[in-house]
Amino acid sequence: MIIFKCRYVLENIYVDIIEVKRPNLSDDAPFSEKFLWLKIEKEALTVTPLTLRSVDSSGEVEERYFEEGFLKFNNTIGTFIEKYNSAQHLLQYNDCLEVSEQTKNAIMDYFAQRINA
Repeated sequence: MIIFKCRYVLENIYVDIIEVKRPNLSDDAPFSEKFLWLKIEKEALTVTPLTLRSVDSSGEVEERYFEEGFLKFNNTIGTFIEKYNSAQHLLQYNDCLEVSEQTKNAIMDYFAQRINA
């Protein structure tokens, strides 16, 4: 079984943007393998990794720049703007305990496919 810990969850009725940590990896594993941002389309449960390019934090506001878009959030709301189709997702910041079982299973399936690829 693939284990992961949720760090951040931003969601709306269509999409989840989640940062996960894989604690079962060794301490010398690459940062990009231990900490991953994922975009999950809720209807199809499609998991797409987001390629982190840079991070900015000003205390109250967090910003993440990905190859696939831009995420800005605080402890209540956020916005993800997709780079390639300019879609804008208004998101609610949620507790990791609120992640659905379907989403957790989709993430575990994603990790299992990466390992078996």
